[in-house]
Amino acid sequence: MKQVGIPLILTAMAVSTPALAQETLFLAGYGGSFQKTMEEKILPPFEAEHDVTVTYVAGRSAETVAKLQAQQGNQEINVAIVDDGPMFQAIEFGFCDTIADAPVYSNIYELAGPESFSGKAAGLGLIATGITYNKESFEKNGWDAPKSWNDLLDSKFEQRVSSSPIGGTYGLHMLVKFAQLNGGGENDIEPGFDLVREKLVPNVLSWSSSNDQLAQMFQSGEIDIAVWGSSRAIALKNTGVPVDFVYPEEGAVALRSAVCPVVDNNEPELSQALVQYLVSPEAQAILAAEAGFGPVNKETKLTDEVAASVPYGPETVNQMTSVDWTVINEHRADWTNEWNRTVER
Repeated sequence: MKQVGIPLILTAMAVSTPALAQETLFLAGYGGSFQKTMEEKILPPFEAEHDVTVTYVAGRSAETVAKLQAQQGNQEINVAIVDDGPMFQAIEFGFCDTIADAPVYSNIYELAGPESFSGKAAGLGLIATGITYNKESFEKNGWDAPKSWNDLLDSKFEQRVSSSPIGGTYGLHMLVKFAQLNGGGENDIEPGFDLVREKLVPNVLSWSSSNDQLAQMFQSGEIDIAVWGSSRAIALKNTGVPVDFVYPEEGAVALRSAVCPVVDNNEPELSQALVQYLVSPEAQAILAAEAGFGPVNKETKLTDEVAASVPYGPETVNQMTSVDWTVINEHRADWTNEWNRTVER
């Protein structure tokens, strides 16, 4: 047998190690078509540039936060994508690292910048909670297009309105907005409950348990107007249902998808780089076209067709409002009990 000297073995190991030791990042986020977009269109350029493999871990926002909690002290996830409500929970629990300064963040709308997430996350995409209405039905009845949140309270819409209950984000946004319009807000929610109970409930045909159910009610002609998200409304419109989405004059509410580098993970620098890449104009344009997210980066360029389907541009984004999730998360269980007891009985 031919002997191989130690120096030769070490040389061979040095040559082969880089190929064997390619870094791996674990990115947790939404499943379904969003996962497909990430894996096929967004992540490959980042993987090639950084010589890294990004493994996608699919799950709903609550599931991702639960994974971060279960792995606390020994995190396997490097970067997490969740909705803004759960993101504030993750931040409160100490799961998110501080966002490192980078030039890209100077181009992020204030509504979605790291400062809006206590420096621990960044907005990834915007969906507007506003009003969706059946244009055909409105024209038939001679009604003007809705322009205000208060239009939902008009008695002519008796039994022709729908929304998710406050277990869903759209319904929760609606409750907070009605509280604000009636002299309250997150810290004083009762004015919102008063408006809902006294003026909205008579108009509601049913509280939709899912987006599919609400879409079906529009398709069947059971409802004329609803509280819904911009991406959902445009998706339904693209199937041929004669609906349109309205940004109310008092402001649509922003549902922000958000992304954070996980604290104490094994690849902190690559994690920060991935977050920066995800809010770059290039990645944002893909998310707008494929996921229906309004870009958070002001430099993102969209086609006219895509721009018309998402919250886009300073004029639209700057009139959107956000809610105080720190207060909401503290009181949401009590609000849900009150809703179940006095609204959705």
